[in-house]
Amino acid sequence: MALLTDEQLVARAQDGDRCALSELISRYEQRTYNLAYRLMGNHADACDAAQEALVRVCVRLHNFRGDSQFSTWLYRVVTNTCLDELRRRGRTRCTSLDEALPLDEGSVPRQAADDADGPVEYAERHEIQAAVQRAIGRLPDDYRVVVILRDLHDLSYQEIAAVLGTTLGTIKSRLHRARQALRCIIEDTEGKRLDIAG
Repeated sequence: MALLTDEQLVARAQDGDRCALSELISRYEQRTYNLAYRLMGNHADACDAAQEALVRVCVRLHNFRGDSQFSTWLYRVVTNTCLDELRRRGRTRCTSLDEALPLDEGSVPRQAADDADGPVEYAERHEIQAAVQRAIGRLPDDYRVVVILRDLHDLSYQEIAAVLGTTLGTIKSRLHRARQALRCIIEDTEGKRLDIAG
């Protein structure tokens, strides 16, 4: 089954082949979680959203017509699932017990750090990742989605347009504005940090 293309697996799964469906889901399980994590902002919510999205994919696979790549359709389902949940909550964020413990001077992971890096390198990398994730989380939903799909999941502009059901020009415009907004958020945060340190 691993040698079959997505299209072949989709066709078999639509004909009732459970092994093909299982293979298709396992191919995209990690990518589904990664996208959900970037959109939801924490592990617990990402797991819930990814699971919900994969259930929707299984239930609605018979509706997939093949007008786009399966991966594009899947990203659309995951994105819509996450955005629906965020809208439902009114953007109220919950903190998972699996996430890092925030402190005044950064954060400390609740699990042991990887021994591959020393403490300084780990802390710097973790601080940068957390700052970028927080900055992305402050973007409006439309901007956050295009930044995540383009810069973190490496989708093409055409794929993003297909996922979001909009035009290529709209995607380019949103991405440009999103990156400007992200730059402003990071510069503003950095400026405030320097003011506090000074």
